[in-house]
Amino acid sequence: MKLWGGRFVEGSSKILEEFNASINFDKRMYAEDIEGSIAHSKMLAKQGIISSEEQRAMKDGLLEIKEEIEAENFVFHIEDEDIHMAIEKRLIEKIGQIGGKLHTARSRNDQVAVDIRMYLKKEGTLIKKLLEELMGSILNKSIENKEVIMPGYTHLQRAQPISAAHHFMAYFQMFKRDYERLEQSIERMDELPLGAGALAGTTYNIDREFVAKELGFEKVTENSIDTVSDRDFIIEMNFVISMISMHLSRFCEEIVVWSTTEFSFVEMADTYSTGSSIMPQKKNPDVAELIRGKTGRIYGNLVGIMTVMKGLPLAYNKDTQEDKEGIFDSIDTIKISLVIFKEMFETMKINADRMYENLEGGFINATDVADYLAKKGVPFREAHRIVGEIVVYCEVNKRKISELKLGEFKEFDEAFGEDIHKKISLESCVWERNSYGGTGRKALEVQMNNGKKYLEKIGG
Repeated sequence: MKLWGGRFVEGSSKILEEFNASINFDKRMYAEDIEGSIAHSKMLAKQGIISSEEQRAMKDGLLEIKEEIEAENFVFHIEDEDIHMAIEKRLIEKIGQIGGKLHTARSRNDQVAVDIRMYLKKEGTLIKKLLEELMGSILNKSIENKEVIMPGYTHLQRAQPISAAHHFMAYFQMFKRDYERLEQSIERMDELPLGAGALAGTTYNIDREFVAKELGFEKVTENSIDTVSDRDFIIEMNFVISMISMHLSRFCEEIVVWSTTEFSFVEMADTYSTGSSIMPQKKNPDVAELIRGKTGRIYGNLVGIMTVMKGLPLAYNKDTQEDKEGIFDSIDTIKISLVIFKEMFETMKINADRMYENLEGGFINATDVADYLAKKGVPFREAHRIVGEIVVYCEVNKRKISELKLGEFKEFDEAFGEDIHKKISLESCVWERNSYGGTGRKALEVQMNNGKKYLEKIGG
């Protein structure tokens, strides 16, 4: 008989049991459910709602159940519906009707809310650590390649020369923001739901602050209706994971392009590449492609929970059982993606010579010619026009800007001087861009030092 079956004359149909059950996926929260139940029992005893002896029996029984689950000796039954009912049913089997007192002053509504918050806090902390490790790898790769010059792109067209380290550090900043978003998300969900009951609180003299302290929550939720019907924290975690996945996907897209024969900027390690079943020469960047592809399913999980919640009246509705599978999948997916991306990135070889070769063509130093004229007093918009004419001249004559003689420069404007070739060399174009956040040596050194300090701070 169901633990809630007293009101029913007939049992549930087989198909309803299968359709209604969540135990196949929410059983991963067994540790949180048991920890929450032990804290709840301690509070009940402290408040005199149950005896100390009853609480000890509950605690001992719950710990034995945890051991059974971890030893894979616990049998999960679909008719138990969810992890909460499965554990409570087993507790009653072990310690008798005393186990039935555990559910005093709580509902499955606030019980599942505390379980999922505890689970997401734990998993969010693990993802933060993986982000920290990835940022460390990016910083190390940047330091190793701080003297490497490569084309910087806009619209996937060669735009300006930059340091490869500057390019990598752009992703450091993205993942840094992801880390902070995740941290803020965890802070917002750090409120204890237990004690809200089904939706209206309880008439028992409970101590929610005590339970919050026992379970490591910063504070308790303030409105019992909101507590059991809110899934904002799950939506937010889905969103943050989607952002992380999007940044990984963008990085992977560049790595896929860079690893082509046309670019040859990087070479992937054999251990993180695959071959073709028919073309023996192929070395495919499948890790990067898979991470890029998995972004779609992570986005789908975000859209899924947003759609589930968009039309729900207060308070709890069974629809919210659909909140877990998506976030569980996103958590599993982003964790393995972060781990394997880091390993792939660390073993990726940078082809510095090829990067430098690709600086030729595309008039990548044109902006610096315009800046040169502007510094000589020519209004920048006029300088922009003059350099545009120089580019046309070079295209017609199949010349690079750097190949023009001083006399040719002066035909366009008398402001050009003997120092023009030095000022528009590729090295000058990169290393003199020392505005804060720029690609110049001094600015880059500040950026990497700041990255190092940030990792030291969050690493504690």
